[in-house]
Amino acid sequence: MKPPAVQLTREITIHIEDFITRLRRGQVTESKDIAVETMNLMRHVVSLSRWDDIETLLEIIQTVGRQLLKALPRELLIVNVLCRLLRLVKEESETVEFVEDEWRSQKPQQSPARGAETPSMGVGQPGALLRTLTEQVSSRLDIETMTIMGFKKGILNVINEYIVELEHTEEDIAKNALEYIHSSEIVLTCGRSLTVQKFLLKAAAKRKFHVIVTECAPTYEGHEQARELARSPNIDVVVIPDSAVFAIMSRVNKVILGTRAVMANGGLIASSGAHMVAAAAHHHSTRVVVCAGPYKHSPWFPFDDDRFNTLISPDAVMPYREGDLVNSVDVVSPLYDYVPPELVDILVDNLGGHLPSYLYRLLQENYGDTKDLPWNIYDP
Repeated sequence: MKPPAVQLTREITIHIEDFITRLRRGQVTESKDIAVETMNLMRHVVSLSRWDDIETLLEIIQTVGRQLLKALPRELLIVNVLCRLLRLVKEESETVEFVEDEWRSQKPQQSPARGAETPSMGVGQPGALLRTLTEQVSSRLDIETMTIMGFKKGILNVINEYIVELEHTEEDIAKNALEYIHSSEIVLTCGRSLTVQKFLLKAAAKRKFHVIVTECAPTYEGHEQARELARSPNIDVVVIPDSAVFAIMSRVNKVILGTRAVMANGGLIASSGAHMVAAAAHHHSTRVVVCAGPYKHSPWFPFDDDRFNTLISPDAVMPYREGDLVNSVDVVSPLYDYVPPELVDILVDNLGGHLPSYLYRLLQENYGDTKDLPWNIYDP
């Protein structure tokens, strides 16, 4: 990676280290919370750092992004929202450049009236020319100062608006629930997802249906998801072991999945067991619907599936008390699965449903030209 282009203040460095520490300790785990915390960090960076032009601000954001990517190389959500922030900053800078161009295009009218004398130094009006030049320079400095101050205020407003958008993403996605869930349907979901949970509860406000939840061993997140869904009187919840997915899939009308990230090719980085569920649904021609906000759309392709995965303790699969058996085998317990795009039928975000093949257009709208991104997640 390139060395940092700018020096960050001590106060900003403390905020960055505190954010990294909380993520490493597992104090922030939900996808939306990570995205919101990242933008809160960038709001502090923009407001506390010293910069007087757009290029310096972009360098500061890129420097912070490199530090976060180096410390948390597997957390795609952080890089996603930072890429979105760069896009917002560039859009705001275009407005500032338009104001500056308008000011430069205005030529001061200095032609004297007929019969009037042109003021000169020491003749007629002493210092008139000097005052005229001083006023012109002062007006230019005022314009530049107002432009930078307005740009900084505009960036902070954009960040605040984006934070509000992130906080309401799940509710906006849930508004589309009635288009995909119908009465008396049997819906299957995998593990725990707050987005899917709100999606199903929104549909349960007006319709009654059945939900089958896979327990998602060895974390058993499905039990917590089933407990939350069972609070609704219109949802009949059943928890099944992961091994029973293929047997029961023939009775399922629709599969609804949550995801940690959506890659540029339409593939998913989802909870462990999601690949098996999607493959079984594909075999039985069951529709797979994925609920994911725009901040989960990643502009990178999954050239290496293991690059985005995290290994957790295998004690739940094979306890350490097994003794000699533990020393003779290697047990791997991945936290996520990669689901290929051919197993996904539709992606639902706050704007509605999209085919995985349309994802390239969404990435272009959110991040612009992905070739110009300053980070490469595959750098060592």
